[in-house]
Amino acid sequence: MSGTAHLPQIAKVASSSKATLYSAITAVPVSPHIGAEISGVDLTRPLGNEQVSALHDAFARYQVLFFRNQKISFEDQIRLASYFGSLGRHVGASTISKSTENELVRKFHYDETSKQISGENFHSDQSCAAMPPLGSILYNHTVPPDGGGDTMFASMYAAYEALSPNMKVYLKGLTATHDGRRVFGPGTPVSVHPVITRHPVTGREVIFVNTDFTSHINELPRLEGDRILQFLFDHCNKPEWTCRFRWQPHSIAFWDNRCTHHKAIWDYWPNVRSGFRVQIEGTEAPMAA
Repeated sequence: MSGTAHLPQIAKVASSSKATLYSAITAVPVSPHIGAEISGVDLTRPLGNEQVSALHDAFARYQVLFFRNQKISFEDQIRLASYFGSLGRHVGASTISKSTENELVRKFHYDETSKQISGENFHSDQSCAAMPPLGSILYNHTVPPDGGGDTMFASMYAAYEALSPNMKVYLKGLTATHDGRRVFGPGTPVSVHPVITRHPVTGREVIFVNTDFTSHINELPRLEGDRILQFLFDHCNKPEWTCRFRWQPHSIAFWDNRCTHHKAIWDYWPNVRSGFRVQIEGTEAPMAA
């Protein structure tokens, strides 16, 4: 099931962050602007049409979904992702994450030998691609003690809505270069995307720049563009539109890459955080608002 038949209905309700009643799942918001914890589903088994439809709605509404106590296999993780689209592959030429025996699943393992981890800055995954991923599903089976290794998520809907009317007008029509070589080295894509995009499902406006990949704004003198980008990076990372997910063993985070930023917190060395991630292919390039 692709879930595409009900997407226009999702767009009408996606601005709400209040608790939502579903008959097939339970969704409890974790913050006013972003994130919901989902229960009432067993991801080790195929889901029914009603559950898939409810997950599509919750994904559009809350931007990132969290699941607890889901001891999933590669097959289970791939099946969950396939309810939302085709699975994709990382575009980076050189990455910290590692391949596995399944080409669609990457290993994210950090321990006492790690020199760095993936994603320590707020970012949108692989925005350097001509068609960035729709979303990512990270499953962690082993987590550090005492709450270490949290992941933070930020709503780019809320960040956009908090801009002044004059700044919104100024930014529309601008484009920015997203250079993957800054993170993943030579051979990684470089792409141009609008600074303000419109989400293809909800129709809501999004700030689409991030610290890791966005190198400059194309239509502005370099100094002016650098100052605007620094303002946007600081603005997008404000805690007012973030949530912080505390991992437990066998937890899952599933985020919409088109309207969120995320940041991994490395406060747990030399302890272990270990899991696997799959990504869902984008269906179109980011479109201007």
